[in-house]
Amino acid sequence: MATMHNEDLFETTKMSFGEHLEELRVCLVKSLIGLAIGFLVGLFVAGPVVEKIEGPLQRGLANYYFNKTKRELEGQYGPLQDDLETFMRKENFVYQEVYWEVNEVTRILNSDANALQAEAIQQRENGVGSAVTASENAASESGTDTPVDTDGKRVPELNAFEQTFVVGGAPGAPSTHMIKTRLWRPMDANVTSLSAHEPFMIYIKAAVITGALLASPWIFFQIWSFIAAGLYPHEKNYVHLFLPISLGLFLAGSALAFFFVFDPVLEFLFHFNELMNIDPDPRISEWMSFVLLMPLGFGISFQLPLVMMLLERIGVVSISAYLDKWRIAVLGIFVLSMILTPADPISMLLMAIPLTLLYFGGILLCKYMPRRASPYGEGFDPS
Repeated sequence: MATMHNEDLFETTKMSFGEHLEELRVCLVKSLIGLAIGFLVGLFVAGPVVEKIEGPLQRGLANYYFNKTKRELEGQYGPLQDDLETFMRKENFVYQEVYWEVNEVTRILNSDANALQAEAIQQRENGVGSAVTASENAASESGTDTPVDTDGKRVPELNAFEQTFVVGGAPGAPSTHMIKTRLWRPMDANVTSLSAHEPFMIYIKAAVITGALLASPWIFFQIWSFIAAGLYPHEKNYVHLFLPISLGLFLAGSALAFFFVFDPVLEFLFHFNELMNIDPDPRISEWMSFVLLMPLGFGISFQLPLVMMLLERIGVVSISAYLDKWRIAVLGIFVLSMILTPADPISMLLMAIPLTLLYFGGILLCKYMPRRASPYGEGFDPS
């Protein structure tokens, strides 16, 4: 026997057009308030957020300068010793070739440094050079940093006058007779800004992004509360089931981009700097845009299984069509990966390979995900 149903499933949620607009206004205001609160919280953590975002870029720069130094040394002296390579990695040191005047090297090497330093300190105690050290003593009394030993006492420090004793007198006249030597220094792997206001704008942008992430559950709840009033009960059940899956896929794609894609992509891109002998000098503003766009592209593309199931459920594409046309689908995935990633093969492969696996996972989802029963039950006759 046919079962009678109430055809008006929205009987308890009917609203006029004006009431809909008022409901939308309330949801938007609540969302903006949540975003503002998240922004205020983001102002306190924007600094660590920027440091975290800079991490992959600084690692990429460090690897670039390390590889450049290693390549130059191996080109001159052959393979490096393991302890030297470990030292360079651990200390982040690079070398620099400088030229010394032969006369200066001779003057320094011929001086008895220990005896002359003791003589210089004795001269200080006897008052020699007090005129030279008067300004330095004043600076020390004004709070300038002064080296101290482990007991907290001031360590005797030679001034410019006293240093002439240690190195055997003042420098001589410049000479063109020079020798080339090698100095080591910490590598410069810092990100730059080209304007006075750029760091401020980066800080504000980081606070906005952090605030949006913190407030996103509240914002999505407000959007859902407005949309849910126009959905059938079984449609709400679909949202309750697939929204967490969609969010999980988005976060998985974004995490893949941030933790696994950035480093090889930067290594590939900096390789062209090495080929053309151009040292990179990246700007933090451009890097932040890059950091935001790539995880977003990965997160959106990881929605592929849900899109496939939606098309199968509404009858646009069948499971057999997915299986028969898988070669064309894989080709389309690689084309999409080229569009959503920078112009390098590594990031394209790191997106295309997971998407190919997700494509076949989408087929399994379509096949084994049970269909929900009709909300009207069996035998419903609207006539």
